[in-house]
Amino acid sequence: MGIVIDYDECVGCETCVELCPEVFAMIDGEEKAMVKNPDSTAPCADEAIDSCPASAISRE
Repeated sequence: MGIVIDYDECVGCETCVELCPEVFAMIDGEEKAMVKNPDSTAPCADEAIDSCPASAISRE
């Protein structure tokens, strides 16, 4: 069960990075987020998933 971002849906708002920087980061040169630690079980990762305004983050 890993955390994934649908890059087509990501709007680059940085909410996930602000809430959980140990799991998410912005891609250099792009306005999209990436997952640094897809296997994280940190509570902030679930908060970021729930807070994404584009619903672009999920666990698979």
